[in-house]
Amino acid sequence: MATSSTTPRPSDPAEVAALHQLILSSLDDDQAVETISIPLAGKSSIADFMVIASGRSTRQVASMAAKLSERIKAEQGRSPRIEGLPTADWVLIDAGDVIVHLFRPEVRSFYNLERMWSFGDAPPPEPTRG
Repeated sequence: MATSSTTPRPSDPAEVAALHQLILSSLDDDQAVETISIPLAGKSSIADFMVIASGRSTRQVASMAAKLSERIKAEQGRSPRIEGLPTADWVLIDAGDVIVHLFRPEVRSFYNLERMWSFGDAPPPEPTRG
């Protein structure tokens, strides 16, 4: 993944872990539904983690995305790239080492990213708590 000046990839594993925990915590605080984290380190060069969560409505998805972006900027000093915020059916937040997908439940079921990103014969990851 090409990095941009707005979302530099931290080289320190502790920074990656802190970013990942910040994201999980923020989504938990905002009552995200069925949050899962898929470790990608060593499997893909796009990020170290992919986090997938649902909101109950477009309004909640948009709110979670905006708050998450603000928290990352305030606590990590980086501005993540955001795609899909105007319609908020599927919002992608690129925070460098952690990619976040926020969905409305119907859209999440349709795209089923969990299955696409499961590796080998492993079942899709179970929802996690922040």
